[in-house]
Amino acid sequence: MNLMNRFITKKEKLQLNYMNPDLLDKMNERIISWLPEMPKEYVVVCVGTDRSTGDALGPLTGSYLSELKPKHLHVYGTLPEPVHATNMPDYIQHIHKQHQNGFIIAVDASLGKATSVGSIIADVGSLNPGAALNKNLPAIGDIHMTGVVNISGFMEFTTLQNTRLSLVVDMAKRIAALLETIDQQLTYTTSFPAVVLLERQQPLGEEM
Repeated sequence: MNLMNRFITKKEKLQLNYMNPDLLDKMNERIISWLPEMPKEYVVVCVGTDRSTGDALGPLTGSYLSELKPKHLHVYGTLPEPVHATNMPDYIQHIHKQHQNGFIIAVDASLGKATSVGSIIADVGSLNPGAALNKNLPAIGDIHMTGVVNISGFMEFTTLQNTRLSLVVDMAKRIAALLETIDQQLTYTTSFPAVVLLERQQPLGEEM
């Protein structure tokens, strides 16, 4: 740890470009400092939909992370089983029921300033998904990570639809790699399934 890091409180958010060579080390150090010593379970909830290029960051991250077969993380939100605006309340209810003492890491795409595009941001507290599109969705997460995939300020829905897929894919791979690094440092001995699908009697509603 360098001298500068000693003066940064562990609760302060961290924002780095996804191509920063120190991203994994610095993000890992900060996020590990936020984790409780003995949670019952760790849960990663990747929010978004593959029907919008920019908003696919979450399910892409969930799919890439699942392929890495984490041993200590429950993963919700993949390309085959996305967590999106329509089914999010059902997933949140299920997650809180299945993981009553769980620690939730939420992942989602976001919009920001032009100079912030490509940044990955980690922060303490809940994620407010859909905020850029003025959607009133329930908050989720004890901590959260967002990837700034495009600029905000005008026609956000169209902006997300026209975001470059290559950027979203590269950012999702970096976030998945970071979460795998964190998974490797956890000390649980019980292996959890890589992807936990929401059990239901009938398919969840289609996305709006």
